Amino acid sequence: MAKDPICGMEVDEKTAKFKLDYMGKIYYFCNQACKTTFEKNPAKYVSEQSGHSTSSCCCC
Repeated sequence: MAKDPICGMEVDEKTAKFKLDYMGKIYYFCNQACKTTFEKNPAKYVSEQSGHSTSSCCCC
């Protein structure tokens, strides 16, 4: 399982509908809104991956 970098939800890489290759790494998202948020500023979320911010949670 992968962790959605925006909201922190667990996403199954095998069935994920929303994914994006950024700088050679594939990121998985629980929905289109999280993917769109990541696309607007991916560097911000890649650097914040060590912690989960509930303020940006879109689907919890």
